[in-house]
Amino acid sequence: MKQIYLDNSATTPLCAPAIDAMRQAMEHYGNPSSLHPLGQTAHTVLEHARRDVAATLGLRRPPEPGQLIFTSCGSEADNLAILGTAYAKSRRRGGRVITTDSEHPGVENAMRALEKEGFEVIRIPTRGGVLDMERLNDALNSSVFLVSLMAVNNETGAAYDLETAFSLVKAYNDTIVTHTDAVQGYLKRPLNTTSLKADMITVSAHKIQGPKGVGALYVSPAALKRRDLSPVLFGGGQESGFRSGTENLIGIAGFAAAAKCGFEHMQRDIAHMRALRALAIERLSALPVQLNIPHGSCAPHILNLTLPDIRSETMLHALSAHGICVSAGSACSSHSKSISASLTAFGLSPAQIECSIRVSFGPQNTEDDVTALTHALSAEIERLVKIHR
Repeated sequence: MKQIYLDNSATTPLCAPAIDAMRQAMEHYGNPSSLHPLGQTAHTVLEHARRDVAATLGLRRPPEPGQLIFTSCGSEADNLAILGTAYAKSRRRGGRVITTDSEHPGVENAMRALEKEGFEVIRIPTRGGVLDMERLNDALNSSVFLVSLMAVNNETGAAYDLETAFSLVKAYNDTIVTHTDAVQGYLKRPLNTTSLKADMITVSAHKIQGPKGVGALYVSPAALKRRDLSPVLFGGGQESGFRSGTENLIGIAGFAAAAKCGFEHMQRDIAHMRALRALAIERLSALPVQLNIPHGSCAPHILNLTLPDIRSETMLHALSAHGICVSAGSACSSHSKSISASLTAFGLSPAQIECSIRVSFGPQNTEDDVTALTHALSAEIERLVKIHR
């Protein structure tokens, strides 16, 4: 049976350039920190990869030390940005941090850790997938030192207006650190560090057809100059002292190759995924499902829908029998027993959340995949509704 993969927000298949780059990197087994020729060759591969990933974020020159920090994943980069900013200066202890009420667990759980230490965390509403700018403005005061707002919601596809939000923050106080978890938005919408006014940006490899286990944190020159970040992982002082541990050269090489390839084809891929999403919306509108479409801007690849009194887990198994892979929400929170915070913030009831699934497209998907999905959903909804009656 042909497998139709429509869970690209959870992870993506490796692209050919990433596979090739990783195979080549396997030959460079030297430690990038070693001074002998094998180590220096590995170091060169590492720095070329750093330059290629940085270029996808709008950096025209090779990044300066500390400006692009490789990590083990997006969640680690989020933790470094949030905890590293909170701990960088003693005067920030007990200060205020602003985020949204629908963040990825990599951000939300870091925020909860800060709350346990006495920091104040304000969560801005995102009902209907729209960031409440008035509440954001009201939350700004002299104790705010960090504002962390996701770029694209991983469950609803809501794309938040970060340029307006961060401009508002910087107009209030230019020294407030602005961070975005851009994992779901990376290469799905342009990310320009200058226009975005973001001091820190989290990205990840396995959402862009790169390998799992590699992420990165961009840090602006202004944040570096202000010494806004401190390490949270200690050891040999790799990554300009911000992230100790021998670099995963094979994974980083794959990350850079995927990023470079994805950046070159970004506009084409965005148009393709947006067309597939539009086709899916058109065809699913004929079925008895509720399409949870954000009121504002949307990412091109994510579509969330609520089934008619059919639990999402039941439908996932039913679609799997057709060879179709979708999800019930974020893969990173699939082991949690709690109701989705993102969908609650969006405005869905617990009953609706229990019956919601997420479809997410990639560049490799086709119109035939959409056809197979809609046919399978139609048949399974009819079958399962009859069973429940």
